[in-house]
Amino acid sequence: MSDVFVSYKAEDRRRVKPLVEALESEGYSVWWDEQIGGGAQWRSTIESELNSAQCVIVAWSKRSVSEEGTFVQDEATRAQQRHVYVPVLIDKVHLPLGFGETQALPLVGWKGERSDARYEAVLNAVRRCTGGKARPRRRPVAEARVDRRTVIAGGAVATAAVAGIGGWALFKPSSASAARSIAVLPFANLSGDPSQDYFSDGIAEELRSALSRLADLKVVGRTSSEAVGKEDAETASKKLGVVNILTGSVRRTPSVVRVAAQLVDGRTGLERWSEVYDRAPGDAIKIQTDIAQNVAQALSIALGGSAGSSLTIGGTTNAEAHNLVLQSREAMDQRTKEDTDRAIELVTQAIQLDPNYADAYARKAIYLMRRGNSYASNGAELARYRAAAVPFAQKALSIAPKAARGHFALAVIYQNQFNIDAAWSQVQQVVQLAPGDADYLSFYSFFVSRLGDQAESLRSADKVLELNPLDPDSYANKVGALFDARRYSEAVAFAEQAKRKSADLFTDPLLLGICLVMAGRLREAQEQFAMGKPEQWERLAGEAIVFARSGNKAALQQKVQRMQQLFGDAASYQYAEIFAQAGDKERALASMDSAWAIRDGGLINIRVDPFLDPIRNEPRFQAIVKKMNFPA
Repeated sequence: MSDVFVSYKAEDRRRVKPLVEALESEGYSVWWDEQIGGGAQWRSTIESELNSAQCVIVAWSKRSVSEEGTFVQDEATRAQQRHVYVPVLIDKVHLPLGFGETQALPLVGWKGERSDARYEAVLNAVRRCTGGKARPRRRPVAEARVDRRTVIAGGAVATAAVAGIGGWALFKPSSASAARSIAVLPFANLSGDPSQDYFSDGIAEELRSALSRLADLKVVGRTSSEAVGKEDAETASKKLGVVNILTGSVRRTPSVVRVAAQLVDGRTGLERWSEVYDRAPGDAIKIQTDIAQNVAQALSIALGGSAGSSLTIGGTTNAEAHNLVLQSREAMDQRTKEDTDRAIELVTQAIQLDPNYADAYARKAIYLMRRGNSYASNGAELARYRAAAVPFAQKALSIAPKAARGHFALAVIYQNQFNIDAAWSQVQQVVQLAPGDADYLSFYSFFVSRLGDQAESLRSADKVLELNPLDPDSYANKVGALFDARRYSEAVAFAEQAKRKSADLFTDPLLLGICLVMAGRLREAQEQFAMGKPEQWERLAGEAIVFARSGNKAALQQKVQRMQQLFGDAASYQYAEIFAQAGDKERALASMDSAWAIRDGGLINIRVDPFLDPIRNEPRFQAIVKKMNFPA
């Protein structure tokens, strides 16, 4: 049973979508259908949902009030009889006889803005029917995302330490024509069950991933695509700077999966291709491939040879294994240790169902690395997780040597082993196999900086912004690139400019804090660090550096002691930064020795980290740099 049933004419689907998504963002489960009357089974499902919904919204339009809108009118009658009828107008029309007694709520021209008084009126009507409350959705975490804050927290406890190694001049200016640009908007979950969101979200993300493997195609990243999910195609196209918009919906029942997809020219609003698939649940994998192939053909991209095969490489034909991997993605989005452990268990089950599922092996390697790098409480635990990840990355590549995620997983491992030459080899494979992936480009930008080419890092950071223009991590990536280039005032100005443009575009006060430290604005830096969680390692390390630079030895010691209680020797790299800033070279160098002993991931920053400048010329420091074997 769903909270809300939305009745509308099939041709009005794109106009109704913003209302559905707004209500879902409030926490309501919404049942709707992009093509009513698709057969006896679907009629039965529609009737069941209509009879059980706590609220029925009827979208009256020119089409639904006409003779062709009898299905909508029948549903409206049923809703009236059940006293759950909420009429809304999306066109200026006169309602059919029998429906004029209840005043329809106007939504003509509404584009999805939740602060609009017209939407609030509809929401209040829904609340009167249902009393439903919100279940907020969490922001996704991209697997290759680089956290530039490793510059101060580097090490073993940093999520960013899972990233691989970049190189020089690998990304050339795009040769894609304007017509070869696309955003895959979130696919609507029409199952009437919010717990199935992971499946529709996963379908859309896997389509993005598949399309990003095609050369000369600009594919907007996940976060930006989801940010405009409630917009019409024309608006989304303008906001994202692309021509083509792919939208769709997914409905699953125990016996059938229905996936509807539509490719729209955002300049004109005209449909370029569409299809509705009614298949057995196990065919969802084949549907994804078919959609990607049809979209590529509609955009006139050749799919001969390796290009066509790249759409499916590393996948599975086992529906349940595929389902478990999609669930693991959702678990990793939650950003907690418990959900990371759950994600590891889910991909383990997927591997048991399909021992040849390369993508599941690669994900398990990445998840294990993230588990250790983000949540290990000491060096020994960190080492165990890193060692456990190795065979899964190797297995992924033995099954699918041309799958980018397997190469990424191995690059992560080599980086943490400080086998940088080997990691670089893997990174070259990653970006060649997935040239349009914004997240891989983000981690490339991070590591090309560590290898010494700040200009290339900044150029690729700008490319990330182009591919993911509404993602706050894209702005953080640019701020980090400016920090690495030691252009601190520019970094602060860029962050503040992004915040003025929209509070949602720069959301990383801890990164801004380290920029302010190096710009000499300690009081403002302290204010930024105070926005972090009290026991967050980024905040503790940042505050300790502020106290070190301001000479507050008592407060400095208190912060270091707290970090030692929480993280032990896993934070050795951070201690080196802090003691270097405090002028205690001996303790800083001893911490660097400890960081090398446990292979602290923060060491990847050793050549560019300004907090280590006070010990940079010391022989013990230079010896560690030499051991890391950076390429010339």
